[in-house]
Amino acid sequence: MIEQVLFTTPGERVNRPTFGCGLMQLVFAPNSNELAAASQFLVQGALQQWLGDLIVVESVQVEAVDSRLGVTIRYIVRKTQTRETAEFTRGES
Repeated sequence: MIEQVLFTTPGERVNRPTFGCGLMQLVFAPNSNELAAASQFLVQGALQQWLGDLIVVESVQVEAVDSRLGVTIRYIVRKTQTRETAEFTRGES
């Protein structure tokens, strides 16, 4: 479900036009520290809004290194109290 939130562009779903955070739109943006900071706020806000009843977001780290943008999300599944980590990378490693 985290992937659905991250990679759905707002406006893409007819019945939920505000759903998603549009991380895929950043694929064509120039990589920079500013992009990483903006992405961090975007991801954390979207996860709290759309999955806040299912997970507790502990941290969102976004790294911009050369042509690579990495997103690491640490969270707790509310139902099981299990700590999980999800990692996503864009660009060459």
